Amino acid sequence: MMNFKTVIKYLFIPSLFLLSAGIVSGFISGVSNPLSIGLIILGLITLIVWIISNNYFSGFWQRRSTQAGTDTLIATLSVIVILGLINFLLIRFPYRVDLTENQLYSLSPQTEKVLQNLQQPVKVWLFEREQNNPIEREVLENYKRKSNNFSYEVIDPDRQPGLVQEFKKISQGNLSRVYLQYGDKKQAINLLDQTESLSEIKLTNAIETIKNNRIQTVYFLQGHGEHPLKTGEGSILQAVNNLEQRGYQVIPLNLAEKTAIPTNADLIILAGAKRKLFPQEVAALTKFSEQGGSILLLLDPDIDLGLEPLLKTWGIQLDQRVILDGSGSGNMLNLGPATPLITQYGNHPITQEFGNNISIYPFSRPIATVKTKEVEAVSLLITNDKMWAESDLDSAEISFDPTKDLAGPFDLGVALTRNIDSKKSKLVVIGNSTFITDGWFEQQLNGDIFLNSVEWLSNRDKPTLSIRAKEPQNRRINLSPLNANLIFGLSIIVLPLLSFILAVVTWWRRR
Repeated sequence: MMNFKTVIKYLFIPSLFLLSAGIVSGFISGVSNPLSIGLIILGLITLIVWIISNNYFSGFWQRRSTQAGTDTLIATLSVIVILGLINFLLIRFPYRVDLTENQLYSLSPQTEKVLQNLQQPVKVWLFEREQNNPIEREVLENYKRKSNNFSYEVIDPDRQPGLVQEFKKISQGNLSRVYLQYGDKKQAINLLDQTESLSEIKLTNAIETIKNNRIQTVYFLQGHGEHPLKTGEGSILQAVNNLEQRGYQVIPLNLAEKTAIPTNADLIILAGAKRKLFPQEVAALTKFSEQGGSILLLLDPDIDLGLEPLLKTWGIQLDQRVILDGSGSGNMLNLGPATPLITQYGNHPITQEFGNNISIYPFSRPIATVKTKEVEAVSLLITNDKMWAESDLDSAEISFDPTKDLAGPFDLGVALTRNIDSKKSKLVVIGNSTFITDGWFEQQLNGDIFLNSVEWLSNRDKPTLSIRAKEPQNRRINLSPLNANLIFGLSIIVLPLLSFILAVVTWWRRR
């Protein structure tokens, strides 16, 4: 039977446990609570009893075991104090590292700007019986951490039927799962179904939409072989959907059927036309520009659209040569030399947040500017000195010819402003249209270039010009039946059988 002396000898173990539990619980909770204080007091009393009792026995401090135990106690207490301080600092000064590919757990620069520009409180209402989506909760908490004007609340529809009826009126009698409130304005956030998570892209776009007092109207010129807006080869459906999610009204426009540009047009976009415009169409665009309108021109090489009367007033000179990249940087993306990768951007609101990130422009042309009265031109997309504009793509061996070709660096895209009779008009010209087509739009910064250009040209109040949030990439591995059976056979049959055979051989040799 264990005697009193033996019990006293090991009494320091529960004392350390009690002290550790009290200190850690206090640091984690961040406040002094009766449980943590009680554990610390009990641990101190136990430790004091152990020290006094051991002093009662003669020669206690001279023993080797006592010295070893004291060293262990000091080391243990040091570790506890260090861990406690680390937990305390992390709670008071949280620091997060997001290692996911598309920074799924971090807010994009665009979202942070939107939150910084909030003039009124924003609140998200989630109608569900229990919030069991950790990714959605993480997104909302990130917004809340970045702005004191942002909050959210989870509502159980069964417990607050009055609130349910109030929000049903907003969505024509149907209760959506998520609503957004900005000041006194409320609107539903449209999700595909009740199971879809509220992503950063949808939430940020909804905040930008509800903030605007007026819906901006963007017209896409059609009738000259431009990229189709919905479906078809070379369509720009992704670009159109992104504009609509940001609160823009997108409308096709055929100027051959109309005498003038509609008066509600905030922006005219010409994207990838393949046939020359009629003179009256060019005249309508020129008049619209002179009256303070904004235009975005996405012009592919080796095509004459008859836009010289408009471009001359802005000091724009188009070059029919095709940009080639001799640096080989496109090899990492399996792209050829006719697809330049741009990493240099001008000092302009459209590109100011891009740093040295990549945007891609397959089969593009240079854009040159000449100094023109009352026009201010700023470079947007700048090629490097390894690129040149090639004049002869039919040659058997393509190389830079200083007598015919244009050496880099030069501009692939420019942004211009002009003041005429107190009317400020804007123009963005990019020597490529493929970068906004489906598939290319989501590559690197391509979509950001287009959307930021539209934001800047449409004259929105406090436009958010930055890098958008990215959707998670689908990294699922689709195995054929043969590959699936092969993996199953190797992992379940072959490897275990091989291990068993090796074990038998080893046993037999030792025997």
